[in-house]
Formats: sequence, structure tokens, C-alpha cells
Amino acid sequence: MEENKVAAEAQETPAVQVEETPAKETGKAVLNASVAPEEFDWDAFEKEAAYGDVDKATIEAAYDKTLSEIKPGEVVEGTVTAINKREVLVNIGYKSEGVIAAPEFRYNPELKVGDKVEVYVESPEDKKGQLVLSHKKARQLRSWDMVNEAFDKGEIVKGYVKTRTKGGMIVDVFGIEAFLPGSQIDIRPIKDYDQYVDQTMDFKIVKINQEFRNVVVSHKALLEAELEKQKSEIIGKLEKGQVLEGTVKNITNYGVFVDLGGVDGLIHITDLSWGRVNNPEEVVKLDEKIKVVVLDFNEQQKRIALGLKQLTAHPWDSLDPDIKVGDKVTGKVVLIADYGAFVEIKPGVEGLIHVSEMSWSPRLRTALDFLKVGDEVEAQILSLDRENRKMSLGLKQLTENPWDNIREKYPVGSQHKAIVRNITNFGLFAELEDGIEGLVHISDLSWDKIKHPSEMVQTGDTIDVVILDFDENNHKLSLGHKQLLPNPWTELEAKYPVGTAVEATVGSSTDKGANIILEDGTEGFAFKRDLVKEDGKQAVEGEKLPFVVTELRKSTRKLFLSHLKTYADVKAEKAAAEIDNTKKAVKKINSTIEKTTLGDISELAALKDKLEKGE
Repeated sequence: MEENKVAAEAQETPAVQVEETPAKETGKAVLNASVAPEEFDWDAFEKEAAYGDVDKATIEAAYDKTLSEIKPGEVVEGTVTAINKREVLVNIGYKSEGVIAAPEFRYNPELKVGDKVEVYVESPEDKKGQLVLSHKKARQLRSWDMVNEAFDKGEIVKGYVKTRTKGGMIVDVFGIEAFLPGSQIDIRPIKDYDQYVDQTMDFKIVKINQEFRNVVVSHKALLEAELEKQKSEIIGKLEKGQVLEGTVKNITNYGVFVDLGGVDGLIHITDLSWGRVNNPEEVVKLDEKIKVVVLDFNEQQKRIALGLKQLTAHPWDSLDPDIKVGDKVTGKVVLIADYGAFVEIKPGVEGLIHVSEMSWSPRLRTALDFLKVGDEVEAQILSLDRENRKMSLGLKQLTENPWDNIREKYPVGSQHKAIVRNITNFGLFAELEDGIEGLVHISDLSWDKIKHPSEMVQTGDTIDVVILDFDENNHKLSLGHKQLLPNPWTELEAKYPVGTAVEATVGSSTDKGANIILEDGTEGFAFKRDLVKEDGKQAVEGEKLPFVVTELRKSTRKLFLSHLKTYADVKAEKAAAEIDNTKKAVKKINSTIEKTTLGDISELAALKDKLEKGE
């Protein structure tokens, strides 16, 4: 058995040298071990009373001096004498070797025969006479001091990954269970934690809670420190414009990370290709080896900006020199925004079609109303700036401009049907055909007063309109709707001429006056001064009174009435008549006086007397 072999190879204890003295000369019992068999003293052996000149106690004392003195609970240093899968034998200089279970050394897979280890003496011997030792307990007694010392000095420690737990791993460090967060295992995100179980790794102690004796370790910190060192060395040798070879390490939606041999650089998505790139995987693949050019780097932040497209010539430099403004080109829509669409003429050469150049219609729209990504389109070059690498394109220029013959097609006064496209507070926009829209102002929508066009029409309705005016330069068209309907105010003018007496009801009042409602429903207005009644009181809402039409304004569609004039004018007429009669009487008298002679005076005197007497 392997165990027996191990025991046979245990350290030998030096023999005690005992001087042999003949029994006859000493007169004492002989040392049985040094006499002939026929002279062996069996009685002495059985009683253990004598051992010649050296008694038993002396021999034991001498032997014990060759062995270590151990006590239970002590921590001593021993030497590994043998290792197998189940046990480790350790010699501490005692009568027998101690056996320690192999799992106690799992944290140290490099353990070999001859290594010095600390052990804890649990018992000098068990029931079998075997020395009982523990390496785990020895580590535990010194572990906290060792952990704190390693933390203070920033030393690297070895740890054995025991098991997986929520959020990380449990690691045995000096016999203490430390926590390894999942984020601190590696620089890259780790999905499978189980691959690290039963592994011995190097760690750095990053946090200690003295109160609760919690320890947090990190393997990532060691990797980062090594990488930082490598980065500093590599970045120190970099130059702008330098061409390097690297491996695609990671692909994101904003760019590609390239491993340059210990340090990563970023190729932004805009630096992958001269053409527009929606997904970096269209250009490169993971783990692909590529050549890149150094665009910029920051030694302090350890950041490196790389480029891939810069290794090839810009497509604008190879653009056909004969292409000019007015030419037709074809391309594919690669991007759509609210304001327009970008069309790729060739990889790296794009032109913008502004939404205003997609249709002759003045109606506000988005580019999505006309195009979508991936469409193949034909457009006309409107502007070309080779120096700044810009190009503007147009779609509507390839179709006839409907405004070129607008007056012939839609003469002033002509009637048409139009579709309501947009409604505002001041009116509505009606489309006669694609590209031809006009404004129907709210004042030209109805003869009656309305607060909002939505009282009459809704978006999408068809409405009859008449052409009122043009502005060809600005592509503006003035339309009317009420002009196609009879003007009710012309009828009112004939029905209610100035001076017409009517019966009406006082309606709602304002600071200036009150609304007056005629019997046929027509509304007018009377100022406060015209609402004074004959008794001097003010007319109130709900009163039915006679009124006189004082004014009708067709332009503003307003009818003015007065109650005051219904009685004030009569009084004025009576006063005027009296004045007129008085004037006539005076005139007659004066005429008579002028014709009177001296002879007539006596007659006048006689007439006066008769009048005074009442005759």
C-alpha cells in the first residue's frame, strides 16, 4: 500500500548510544538488549525494573530530546513528505507524521514534496496513535492578519474558486471566504460563471469590512493593471497616420473595437466606409484581421481613434468631372429625414433632395410622403460643390410646373371645385390639382360672420371656389367661396332702407350698446344713446320697442337702429312746425304793417279795442 510506503520513508530518529557494561562488574541487572540470549533476564524485562547502567527513564528522556515538543492548539511549520489524491503527509519532527486531507490544499495546486507549510496541531495522537494535523485551521488562525497585510501592501494573493453564488463567486483566500463580484472576474462580460469553479487564480483584495469581516477580491483589477501597462507602452509608440494591423474584438451599433495587441482602438461607424453604413457588420466581421490608420490618440485617457475608410481614396475625388448642374442622375435613397432624403449616387457620394424639391405643391409635407429608404430614384442636379463635397437634387424639376400656364388654365372669375387640405384660424387652403393650392380667406368664405372656417367645412371636403387673384412669382392663389352665393345684405338693403320703422327686441348688451333682433331674425345694433326711452330710462334686454333704421353698411355687414329717433323726431317735427307757423304769422304781420297808412291806424286801434273786449 502507498500509505505503508510513506510510513516506511518517514524520518528516522537517531539511536541512543548506551555503553555496554558486563553485569558481573556492575553488580546490576544487565541491559537485556546487549546480552546473549542465555543470559537474558526475563524477570527484569517483565517488571521493566532495570536496564543495565541506563534506566528506562533516561533512555526515554534522551529519545524525547530528538523529537519536537508539541501541544494541542499550536501552529507549527512542517515539511510535505508525500502527496496523493486523498492525503498529504507532513513531518513536523514528531514521532509520527501527520495526515492532512488533500482538499485542504485545493487553493494551491502547485504544492509539492519538500514544501514548507503551516499546520495546526489538533491532537498529538488519535485512537490509532496518529498525529492529527490541520492546515485549514492553521490558515484560519493567521488568515485575517494575512488578508489585512496583503490589502495594505496591495499584494497579489492566490485564491481558490469554491462555488458560484448570486452575483458572483465565493473564493477561498487564506482560508477566508471572499466574494468575487461577477463584474470583477474579467475585463469582458462573463456569461458562464461555472467555468471558473474549482480554479485557482490570482486576485487583488479591493475591499475589507473590518466589522463584519467581509472581503471582496478582484481578478479584473490585475488584468486592467497589466493592460494599462501595455497600453502605455503601445500608445507611447503611436503616431497619427500610422497604419497598424489589428483584430476586430467587438462590434457595436456605433462602431468597431480593434485589438492592436494589448490595447483597443475604436473605429467610429462614420470612419468605416466612405459610403453610409447602417450596421458595422456590413463592413467587418468579428475576429477579422484588418489594417487601420491611427487618426488620433490620447495618452492620458488611453483612447485611440482609428479609421478604415482613410486607407482608400475619397469617392468625390473620382467623381466624373463632366457631371454638372442640370444633369439627371440616378441613385438609391439611403436616409430619410423630415426635411428631405439623401440619395447615394455612388458609394461615398450623396445628394440631398429637400422636401420642397419633391413636389410643386406648396403644402407642407415630410419626405416620407414621397420616398422611402431603398427606393431607386431619378433626380436633377440643382447645385454641385466639389470642394465641400455637397450636392443638392430635385424631383419636381423632372415634371411640368403647373404654375407656368396658371392664368390660362385658371383665369380670374372662373369657377372650380377644390379639396380642403388645411384649415387655419384665418381661412382654409384648397387644392385645385397637385401643386396648385389657394387660400380662401375667412372673410371670403361666407357672407355671414363666422368665428372659424370649421363651422362650414372640414379637411378633405370638396368646396366650390372662384378665382379672385394671382401671385405667380410666389405661387400664391386667392380664392373665394361666398362670391358664388347670393349676398343677403343686398336684399337687406332693399328691405330695410334708412328711415324704415320696425319692431324689434333688445338683445344682449355691451359697453357701447346692445344687439337688436328684428322680427325676421336679422340682427342689428343700437348705441346706448339710441336706447334711451321717452321717459328717460334705458331700454333693457328683452324689451320690445319700435326702432328706426339709421344706417346699413354692406362692406362690414352691419345694421344700425335707433329707438330714440322714433319719438325724438316727432317732437322735433312739431317744434319745427310751430316755429314755421310763427314765422309765417310774423311775416304776415310785417307785410300788413308795411301797407298800412295813417288812415288805417284808427281802424287798427278800433280793432285792438274789439279784441281786448273779446268782441
